[in-house]
Amino acid sequence: MDGFDTLLVTLNAILWHDWALFILLGTGVVFTFWSGFSQYRALTHGVQVVRGTYDDPDDPGAINHFQALSAALSATVGLGNIGGVALAIALGGPGAIFWMWVVGLFGMSIKLTEVALSMLYRNTDDPENPHGGPMWVVSKGLERMNPSLAPLGKAIGWVFCVTLLVSTVTGGNMFQAWNVGEITEEYFGIPSVAAGIVLAILVGMVIIGGIKRIGAVAGRLVPIMCALYLLAGAYVLAINISDIPAMFLLIFQSAFSSHEMSGAFIGGTAGYAFLFGMKRALFSNEAGQGSSPIAHSAAKTDEPVREALVAGLEPFIDTLVVCTFTSLVILSTGIWNRAPEAVYSNPPALMEVGTGEWSLETVLAPESSEGPWAGGEDVYIFVTAGANEATGNDLHRLEGIVIEQNGSFVIEWGSLSSSTQPVLDRPGIFVDFVAATLTAKAFDSVTPGLGKWLVTIAVWLFALSTMISWSYYGEQGIIYMFGEGMVLPYKLIYCALIIVATVGFITNTSDLDNLTGVGTGVMLFANIPIMWLFGSQAMRAYHNYIDRLKAGKIGPDHPAPSLEDLISGRDVE
Repeated sequence: MDGFDTLLVTLNAILWHDWALFILLGTGVVFTFWSGFSQYRALTHGVQVVRGTYDDPDDPGAINHFQALSAALSATVGLGNIGGVALAIALGGPGAIFWMWVVGLFGMSIKLTEVALSMLYRNTDDPENPHGGPMWVVSKGLERMNPSLAPLGKAIGWVFCVTLLVSTVTGGNMFQAWNVGEITEEYFGIPSVAAGIVLAILVGMVIIGGIKRIGAVAGRLVPIMCALYLLAGAYVLAINISDIPAMFLLIFQSAFSSHEMSGAFIGGTAGYAFLFGMKRALFSNEAGQGSSPIAHSAAKTDEPVREALVAGLEPFIDTLVVCTFTSLVILSTGIWNRAPEAVYSNPPALMEVGTGEWSLETVLAPESSEGPWAGGEDVYIFVTAGANEATGNDLHRLEGIVIEQNGSFVIEWGSLSSSTQPVLDRPGIFVDFVAATLTAKAFDSVTPGLGKWLVTIAVWLFALSTMISWSYYGEQGIIYMFGEGMVLPYKLIYCALIIVATVGFITNTSDLDNLTGVGTGVMLFANIPIMWLFGSQAMRAYHNYIDRLKAGKIGPDHPAPSLEDLISGRDVE
């Protein structure tokens, strides 16, 4: 298995190299200018379409525009919005948020283009149950371009679907279930497998009804979970309202200049803020990955670009709204640059434990301001050594873990590579609050217990919605490869894996993470060339639609339906 793990790590390093992210961002920039800043149309006309004024029950498709958007959002609005933003700030500093906004903005044009293509090439042999996605685009598109290329298109479609299924089973299913089980057992003592069984039943009850039930559930669940999270964030921001202008100023300043070490934050350069902000935004809104076009292809419409404009709203909601709330909560509460949780009164000695490897001696852990140590806490301390390119200073993090030893707690420190002897001139010890935990601590700092309950509820809702939508993505991959006959066995296996993820077989999620990274990375590499190859068709269709809209040839045929009819999908029944 070590060799397999090494292979996965190597593949991830290649697939998610910085240049790959630059290509993706460049794609967004090109299609933004090519479409004449389609973001404006998405935020104006797209909102009207979502409201249901263009819904027509006679159009091909299974669900209305609102439900299609909700289904796609339910897969993207999730743990990345809670933990991913925290990670971006912890590693890249406040400036990472600015670059998340930039990527979210350009991501809107990427979503519009990839969904427009999927709508143009979707399979509507059964008008009530259409199929779409990059696999259909490349398969049908290459065949139309040249019949001799049909086998190549089919093969690329298979590659995309195989990696789609890898991502579905790992990141879209088992990783979500594992997180829910872990946080439920940690906070409430409920066995992880019990949470897995409940999740499997809930997911099974939804996905067995197909896309119409998925759309109906997503249409209700996504607004509720987003509203819950945003209301809690608004509460925290209201308490810290006087700090908000300074937070925005800090974000803009840190985006273009190095940020000095401050409390728990080691410091960071503008370049690293850019990279971490870009990575987290792209991972969060899935622009260019080719997954959400599968959900949008189920929308009832005879205008491909109409649903593409709806899809353009996804990165705006996911990145520019939800992620911004998380970032402002973390920044305004000061949890990202907090004071140390413990301080050595007599710092331990720094020792060379190998050639060029340095560590601290293992001594008793000093008293923590957060309460008694429990054991197992990941901690870090700053040491001064050679120049650190990531931080723009000479500070480095030395990481350790709190362990119980003979009835007392000690810190067992790892090692740091340095050609010169490091100096421990900052004896403060910080608990390493990773990802979602940092966000929870930010909420707890305002109202104790708020983070525990909010993050637990959010993880359940976000995970449930993600698993429901990703089950549909995988289902469409199965249909493309094997046909409708394999859908039911797939759904049964999908639900069984939810329980498998929570029975204790998974003790470390790194393998799931690496598999998910490879799956989504290959999806990205398959989808981006498809966008470049057929993107001109999407842009032609887009400009044609906008010209007709400007000329008054396209207009709503009826008033907006009631919210209940819109959410339930009754307006297109």
